[in-house]
Amino acid sequence: MAKRKEDAPAPGSPAWMATFSDLMNLLLCFFVMLFAMSSIEEAKLQEFVAAMNNTFSVFDGGASAIGDGFLISNGVSQLNELDQYINSTGKTADSETDGEDFNEFEMSPEAMEEILQDQMLQENEERVEEMEEALRENDIADEVEVSFTAQYVKLTMNGGLLFDSGSAQLKDEAKLIIDKVGLMLERYGNGGSIEIEGHTDNVPMKSAQYPSNEELSSARALSVFYYLLDTTSLDPINLKHAGMGERVPIADNATPEGRSRNRRVEILIYNPSQK
Repeated sequence: MAKRKEDAPAPGSPAWMATFSDLMNLLLCFFVMLFAMSSIEEAKLQEFVAAMNNTFSVFDGGASAIGDGFLISNGVSQLNELDQYINSTGKTADSETDGEDFNEFEMSPEAMEEILQDQMLQENEERVEEMEEALRENDIADEVEVSFTAQYVKLTMNGGLLFDSGSAQLKDEAKLIIDKVGLMLERYGNGGSIEIEGHTDNVPMKSAQYPSNEELSSARALSVFYYLLDTTSLDPINLKHAGMGERVPIADNATPEGRSRNRRVEILIYNPSQK
C-alpha cells in the first residue's frame, strides 16, 4: 500500500503567533500606562495620553477593539478621568496649593535640632547608667557624683578629697580614685571631648604661688589633666582643662557645707554628636 503523504503546512506564520503578538502589544501598553500613571505632573500626563491616542488609538477605541471585559475595557476607559482623580488627592492642582511647593517630609531646622537633642539625651542617660554601675563596682560611688544633660555627662569630685587646702598637688588617696575614673574615661569617653574644670569657693585666695582663686582652680584642673595624660591612653587632642574660680557655685558660699561643695573638680564628657 502506498504511503499517504502528510499535508504540507499552510503558508505564513502559525495562527498562535497572531494571538501572542496581540498579547505582547497589550502588555506593552499596560506597562506604559503604569509608567505614565506614576507621574503626578499634569502636563506630562496629558502629553502621554495624546501620544498614545494618536499612535495606538488605545484610549478611544479600547472597548470596541479589545472587548467589554471589566478589567480591560472599563479600566482603560477610566484613564480619561485620571488627572481628575490625581487632583482630588491634593498631590497636584497648583490652585489648591496657591502655587507653593509643599513637601510633607520636609523638616524645619528647629525640629531636626530637637530630635538630635532627644537622641543625645537618651544616649547620655544610657551611658550614665553604665558608669554608675562601674562606680559601684570600683567602690567609688560615694566619691564621684554623676549627672548629665543632652550635651555631656559630668563627673564631680570634691576638692577636699583631691587636694589639701590652698594646694594643687594631688593627694595619694586621690590618685587611686582618679586611676579608676581614668579607666572609665577610656571606656566611655573616647570619641568626644573631655573637659576638666577646677572650681573654688568665694573665700579670697592670696598666696605667693596662687594669688587668686582663678589661678588655684586652673592649677587644680591642670594637675588632673596631666595625671590623666600620664596614666591613661586618652587622646590628648580630646582633653581640655579650665579654671572656673568661684564663678560657678553649686551651693551657698555662706555656709561651710556650701563652700565645701563648691570646691570641686568636674570632668565633662561631651557626647560625640555634640557640635
